Amino acid sequence: MAFGRGPRTPHTTTGTTTTTTHAAADRPSIFNPILSLFNIFVWISSVIVLGIAAYEIHQFKKYYDAYPGARIVYILVIAVLTVAFFLLSFLLHPRPGYTLLFNLIFSYLWLVSVVFAAQSWSSRHVARKWHAMEAFTFLAFFGLFFNVLYAWWQQHRATVPSRTTTAAVV
Repeated sequence: MAFGRGPRTPHTTTGTTTTTTHAAADRPSIFNPILSLFNIFVWISSVIVLGIAAYEIHQFKKYYDAYPGARIVYILVIAVLTVAFFLLSFLLHPRPGYTLLFNLIFSYLWLVSVVFAAQSWSSRHVARKWHAMEAFTFLAFFGLFFNVLYAWWQQHRATVPSRTTTAAVV
């Protein structure tokens, strides 16, 4: 008897026995290792993007005394929000609906970051740090995209009606 459910016993009627089998997705899980692994992957990628973007903004302001541009600031803000909020995402695992919404919102934010990074720093004439930031931006988006697909699959699998088998009692 877990999470307020009664024991799973076969239902008996006159002459037939109906057994209801519950799928594993039907049971709430406290710890999902696949989502946790990809959340850690996204968090590490975000920390790396955060470090590179903050360093480059600091260097730009130090040497040129000017505004570095809205694109890198957007990438920095998304990285900061991801680092902060993904620490909370470990508490959202038992609730697939919230996990799906959370990952969907952040995947779109990171998709815009990937587009900004690709438009700004995809040439051969930029520093390797910019290419690294572009790569980790893509990795963070890829991890979030996988999280969205996996959370959607989990939620869909949990809402599928349970199978009912009817067998005649001999």
